[in-house]
Amino acid sequence: MTHRPPRPLRVLAPALAAGVLLTTAGCSDGENSGADRADTTRISSSPLAQASPAPLTTAGARAALVTEADLEDDWTQVKNAATWRDSLLVGKVDVADFITGKADAADCQKLLDRLYSDDLLGKPSGASALTGFQQGDSRLLYQVAAYDRSGLDQSFDWLKSLPVKCDQFTAKDTSGAARTVQVIERSLPKEGDARQGLRVTVQGTSGGAPTTLTLDVAAVRVGTDAITLTNGGLDGVDGDTTEQAVKLGTARLKDVQAGRTPSPDPGEVS
Repeated sequence: MTHRPPRPLRVLAPALAAGVLLTTAGCSDGENSGADRADTTRISSSPLAQASPAPLTTAGARAALVTEADLEDDWTQVKNAATWRDSLLVGKVDVADFITGKADAADCQKLLDRLYSDDLLGKPSGASALTGFQQGDSRLLYQVAAYDRSGLDQSFDWLKSLPVKCDQFTAKDTSGAARTVQVIERSLPKEGDARQGLRVTVQGTSGGAPTTLTLDVAAVRVGTDAITLTNGGLDGVDGDTTEQAVKLGTARLKDVQAGRTPSPDPGEVS
């Protein structure tokens, strides 16, 4: 992986600050030199004086994606993950199900729409990469992307509200058939700067037969970048895979942000 140079403006600011301090120290008398040195120490150790990670690039986002080796078991990477769409997620939320009315119904509609369109946290503001894996009838869709910080925070706040707002509701498909949707909180490994997990089930019919789609939904923020994944299918969810992807995927993203190439061996610590 090609190492990305830091952005010039972020590096220049600490350098200019250091230059001003050196000039001031040269003009001061002996009595003030100790205070000047203390001020210099405080400023140079300030977070503002440290170089920030370079913006995520498309190559970096791809390098941060999990691999078959990370997931283990019998997961196989596919080439058409970007075209995956589950018709059970298509439906119009029945507002009558909601005591508080249209506001909560709109949030639940947004959940269905974003799960279907693969934009759980909204449209990325920068680089992004996506991959998918299949194991039997189960699918795992995994994305790494850069976002606007304020929008990212709002998306995480929205995700955290869903187990209460959307604990159970009805959505109707294009034929008017009702589907029951349930949303509960799903705990995740304590990775990244923020995280939120959901377990979403959709009960409906497929091919005239009753069926249930079960999905683990996870999002982890690392700075202004984030990983998102959905994992599951008509046969249920392998929860261990969700946790493995969160742990190793977060580590891969941190490596990329630090300018390192993620190890191909998930058991190797960077």
